[in-house]
Amino acid sequence: MQLSDQGHRRPPTFGKLKVDSKVNLLIPQPIKPTTCLTDTEVMSKLLGRGYTKHRVPDDHGIEVTVEFWIQEISAISELTSDFDMDIYVNELWYDKNLNFSDIFACNDNITLDHAGLSKVWMPNNCFITTKVAEIHDSPFKNVFFTMLRNGTVWVNYRVRVRGPCAMDLSKFPMDSQDCSLVYISFNYNNAEVKLRWNHDRPDPVYPLRKLMLPDFDLVKIVPEMTEILYPAGKWDALTVTFTFKRRYVWYFMQAFVPTYLTIFISWIAFSLSPRAIPARTLLGVNAILAQIFQFGAMRNLLPRVSYIKAIDVWILGSMTFVFASLVELAIVGYQAKKADAAKKKVFADYTEISIPVKSLNTEQAVYANDDNFDDNDSLRPCCFHQHAFIAFLKSQQVDFYAKIFFPALYSLFNIFYWCHYGLSD
Repeated sequence: MQLSDQGHRRPPTFGKLKVDSKVNLLIPQPIKPTTCLTDTEVMSKLLGRGYTKHRVPDDHGIEVTVEFWIQEISAISELTSDFDMDIYVNELWYDKNLNFSDIFACNDNITLDHAGLSKVWMPNNCFITTKVAEIHDSPFKNVFFTMLRNGTVWVNYRVRVRGPCAMDLSKFPMDSQDCSLVYISFNYNNAEVKLRWNHDRPDPVYPLRKLMLPDFDLVKIVPEMTEILYPAGKWDALTVTFTFKRRYVWYFMQAFVPTYLTIFISWIAFSLSPRAIPARTLLGVNAILAQIFQFGAMRNLLPRVSYIKAIDVWILGSMTFVFASLVELAIVGYQAKKADAAKKKVFADYTEISIPVKSLNTEQAVYANDDNFDDNDSLRPCCFHQHAFIAFLKSQQVDFYAKIFFPALYSLFNIFYWCHYGLSD
């Protein structure tokens, strides 16, 4: 008898028949669905199993692996003691309730937007030390969310962060600054959420490209894991510290080189005649005014702090040398004035006992009556030369020693300064 097609049709819940050699029976095998489920259908099926996002998936706690990718560091401000950066925050954890190995999904992983992320359990991690921390939302919220077949969840946020910096400007502009971020679960202590850096990489915090900042170089990144004690228990905290070294070439060209030139110009006065008081005064006053102007311009770039900075030591030390050159000018001027006074006095004393001044000029009046000085050796012409030029000679000696001691002392000042501030690191 011939069977109809309906009689030969297999039940929809069974697949191919397999012959068991032991019992010689036909054993029905389950058949796979002919069409796979999309990501949205898989997600709906997982949530339909009684999944709740308000409970930690594992009673023994969840370990969350964290990794930071640094996209950009845009600014470091001494005035506000903070830094701005854009980073990718990666979180990875295992949720056994999101395992879809038994579901015939089209893909081995499910990728959804931030709306899908709001439907699953989250460790609720955040930056607790930042002034500003927000997820980029241009043109949409920058959140990447994917689930692997075994229940592993990977979340990536693109975040704009403004973190604090422990500014120490005592060595400015040869200083280094440490800026830090602290990442922690806001809702769960370490009995429920254990935060860990990604140990599969030697550097869980790393830049995606070489970072170029106008004033600083990023020299070191140090990730650490610590515990913070709160009244509700202990929390795992992931701390990353960025060390920035200031580029001081700009400050060297704007502050140090002009100061050197100003100091060298002030030394030109030592080579001028002791009687050139106006010219020497002009050099010294202009030099110290230039120092004051540089100090004021540099001070406006820095916050007000209660300690002395390296740039303060440099400018005040340089101003001291310029001021000392003015003091040297006063000493030389005093000696020159003393020499002029001695010369006038000798002329006045001699003309009182010599031939009339009207008939002889000054030089003849000095030398004409040398015999009249027998009773007063101090008024002899040779003594006149001695008294008239001895003070002038002293002023020249002051300039001579100034040419030696000023450069020597300034060189010692530079050696001390650069060894203490420039080479200490």
